[in-house]
Amino acid sequence: MEVAAKLKFVRISAQKCRLVCDMVRGMPIERALDTLKFSKKRAAAVLKKVLDSAIANAENNNGADIDELKVAKIFADQGPSYKRMMARAKGRGSRILKQTCHITVVLSDERSKG
Repeated sequence: MEVAAKLKFVRISAQKCRLVCDMVRGMPIERALDTLKFSKKRAAAVLKKVLDSAIANAENNNGADIDELKVAKIFADQGPSYKRMMARAKGRGSRILKQTCHITVVLSDERSKG
């Protein structure tokens, strides 16, 4: 059984978020939560919330045993960029791109795979 949780339009770049995603991919739930809890990256706090949401989905919607879940897939896709202007010298302006990303967490039950 697979259970997913998504968070869209997060105000962090996908590249920075992927660094944290790579740390927890394939881990059991308890170990992944500990890793995210003690990480200093800003994306770790956001990923922890999405992981908690996926755990709640698995427990409440599908009645899964939390101790047997692991992070099967976790990825951060590029979202739309907010276009902003910054004042520059001599009345000019330069474009600032504020990146967003879409985070997807998929948990799977280990016993159903084996």
